[in-house]
Amino acid sequence: MMKKLLLTGFAAFLDNPINPTEKIVEELDGGVIDSYKIVARKLPVDFMTAGKQLITHMEEVEPQAVIALGLAAGRSAITPERIAINCNDGLKDNRGYQPHGEKIVTGGADGYFSTLPLHKIIDALHDEQLPAHISNTAGTYVCNNVMYHALHFAQKQALSTPIGFIHLPASHALALKKQLPSWSQSDLTRAVKTIISTLS
Repeated sequence: MMKKLLLTGFAAFLDNPINPTEKIVEELDGGVIDSYKIVARKLPVDFMTAGKQLITHMEEVEPQAVIALGLAAGRSAITPERIAINCNDGLKDNRGYQPHGEKIVTGGADGYFSTLPLHKIIDALHDEQLPAHISNTAGTYVCNNVMYHALHFAQKQALSTPIGFIHLPASHALALKKQLPSWSQSDLTRAVKTIISTLS
């Protein structure tokens, strides 16, 4: 029986008129990569609802792996995140809400480590000549919020599902609007496919 992988991306946010992760989830939804059928969903850039929506998708899809994607405009490499911390902070989200150091889950763990095979992912991306390194901070914006929610839910449910968050650089299309390091959309998609292949 084919396994299911829940893949999420985000809508455009802040002063970024394009989010390359949105295009990736649209392109890969319903496809098959190695032993995984891809079930892709777009999340809102909203502190209050993004994490809850991801958990709802996990409950509905019952995936054997979860990879959430986000844009890290300014980074020049693919960066799998090592840890999510129990903190919401940062600029306003798309709903206009701006938290200041709030807990994501009251009484929750200070942090959760990714359960993706991070070093295997980096090696596979390097084999494809794609720059990548592990990131030790997912920030405190909605990306970190989503990663924390997913790993907290997995711990509560005693799930052994590989779960984690990958930050991607800007696409060339976004870099046309802002001066940023950028990748071609096709290389970003190829990187995500390579990451998924490490889970088989």
